[in-house]
Parts: sequence; structure tokens; C-alpha cells
Amino acid sequence: MAAKSDKLVQFELNEPETVSAKLRVLFGRTRCELERLSGELGEAEYRGRQMFEALYRQRVTDLDAMTALPVEFRRKLSEAGYTVGAPKITQTFESQDGTERYLVELADGRTVETVWMPEGDGGEAGEDSDDEVNHRRATICVSSQVGCAVRCNFCFTAKLGLERHLTAGEIAGQVTAVLARHDATVGSARGQGNPDRINLVFMGMGEPFHNYENFMTAFHLLHEGAGIAASRMTVSTSGVVPGIEKFAQEDVRPRLAISLNAPNDAVRAEIMPITRKWPIADVMQALRKVNLTGRERLTFEYVLLGKVNDQLKDAEELAQLVKKSGLRAKVNLIVWNPGPGIAFDMPKPEDVLAFQMALRKAEVPAYIRKPRGLDIFAACGQLKRTVEAAG
Repeated sequence: MAAKSDKLVQFELNEPETVSAKLRVLFGRTRCELERLSGELGEAEYRGRQMFEALYRQRVTDLDAMTALPVEFRRKLSEAGYTVGAPKITQTFESQDGTERYLVELADGRTVETVWMPEGDGGEAGEDSDDEVNHRRATICVSSQVGCAVRCNFCFTAKLGLERHLTAGEIAGQVTAVLARHDATVGSARGQGNPDRINLVFMGMGEPFHNYENFMTAFHLLHEGAGIAASRMTVSTSGVVPGIEKFAQEDVRPRLAISLNAPNDAVRAEIMPITRKWPIADVMQALRKVNLTGRERLTFEYVLLGKVNDQLKDAEELAQLVKKSGLRAKVNLIVWNPGPGIAFDMPKPEDVLAFQMALRKAEVPAYIRKPRGLDIFAACGQLKRTVEAAG
């Protein structure tokens, strides 16, 4: 049994085939890497910082748009075979509620999905607020893998299996492509007026902690390069304990959400096979190592499945689990979003409200996430590179 467990760990944490690292793509490189490249091409290191600014803050898509660089340097880059190489949106699906789902094309021709929610989905409720004046608020849902290996039974993406990890540039590039499409201003960009309040949730296709290094590099590119505050980003994991423990050691990081979805191991193992490897108690122990700052709270994501985990007894057991954990946390309730070929039922509206009230009665903060983009397969658990609307 021990040998089987070790084999599973190696399978899940090893790197599948990815786009060749030899491709001379600038997008996805860190500031230090760009500074080093500038030096290798006979230019001052500060030219690398200018490239960093152009790629992530200005969101340029070709070398000629890097106007801060001398023409001669741009020529050197081109002759050496370098391109910007950022992912591009190839298809857009627009929902009646304003949500947009995108197919984002990668260098090898594969696509992943990214979602723009112009008003968020309520999952941000209970987070820290600020007094800044914003002229727009939106949430971008970002993918970290082509497909997913976790195999949650209620998730449409699980049907794809895992094709490969995304590179750091492919993860960050989804965000810059969407920001460019909406002409969004983030951070404190000079001369661009009040910034938009853009939240990022790494909750799209894939398990981010199975692609940990690329995910965290993308986080730093978006934080340091694009100017998105760490507190505006949230990563969701299905409960990959080694990833949580590594995450706990990060000095600068996004917020953390855990896809829990059941109050005990028996129910959770039936809908999330990963539980057989890392039971809830192990996940909770790892979460205690995460040093929460200020008013930060962990988020437990809980997908409500009709007659599976949505009854009052489940809510009461969940409340006890959260309280006994000693963790400063909130619960986001997600009404299951149907997808073709998945044999679950949506919970009754009255059961959803009763579930939330039971948690709040036990003094566990609980919020209901509003489904967005159901008519275009853009809601939570529906991402599968579908090329049509739900009808």
C-alpha cells in the first residue's frame, strides 16, 4: 500500500509534457531574466526592466510596440528569434448577464478557458475592503492547466483529464489578454485615472498546486509586473497537502481557498477521490501552517449537490468541522452548475438558504456565490473548452 501511495504522489506532482522551454518567447520571463537577456545582447540591464514594464503593465503584443526600447535593440531581439508570444483570445462567448468566456490559444495550438465576470459572483464577500474610488469592479477566473487530473465527479473539466501544465506565461497571459480586451486599469498606472478593482481567482481549469512553480511565477508576474495587489488574488486547491505546506512558506502570496464540498471524508471521497489520499484532517493540519495576515481569512468552497451534501445535518456537521479546526475562515456556498453527462441534481433553493442559515446560526460566516454565465458554460465547474452556448 505504501508503494502505491508513493507512486501516486510522483504521478501527480511530476511535470507532464509542456511547451518547449527553447521557444524564444519573452512573455512569461521575470524581470531578472529580462535583465540578464539584455546584458547577453550587449544592452544595459535597465532595458530588461523596460521590457518587463512593456510586457505586463503596457500589455504589448509585438516587439515594435516596445517603443521605450531603441530600434536597434528591437532589431537585435527580432534577429535572435525573440517574440512577445503572449496567449491570444481566439473565441469569445457572451452571456446575458454580462459574463464572457474565452478560448485562449496557446503556442502549441491547444486552448484553455478564461472567464470575465463584470460584477464578480459574490465570492469576494467578507473580504477586506478599502476606501479607494473605483470606476469598475470585475473578477477574472484563470486556468492553470490544460484539463485536470483531480477527477472531481461533479466537475465538467474532469472529463478532459490532464493534457499538460501551463507555463507561467500562459497563466499570466490569460489575464493580460482579458485586461487588454476590456481596457482595464490596475494598480497605480500613471496618468490613467482611478484603477479598476480587478480580482483574480485561480479557479479555472486545473489544480494550481499540481503546477505549483509555474502558478507562483505567474502570480509574481501579475503582482510585480501588472500591478495587481496580492490581496486581489485567490488560488483554489482541492486539498493538495504538499502544495499547501509549500504555500504556507511564501512571503508574498495570494489568498487561499479550499474546495471542501463535504463535511466528512466518507461523503467527500465519493465526489472527490483525492480525499482517499489526503483526508480532511490532513488538509486542516496543513492549513494551520498558513500564517494569515491582518483580517485575512481562508475560504472553504462548498459545492451543494442535491440530496448528496446539502441537507441540514450536513450544514451542522460542516459548522462543527470549521469551528473545531480553529481556522479563521468563511464558507462560500456554490449551487452546483449542471453539465452534460454529469449525474447530479441542483439543490432546492430552500435547502440552499437553510444551509446558509445553519452555518450563520453557528457563527460561521457563509455566503452564496451567484452563478454567472450559465448560458455559455462559464459557471463554476463548467469549463471544458466548449465551443457552443448552453442553449
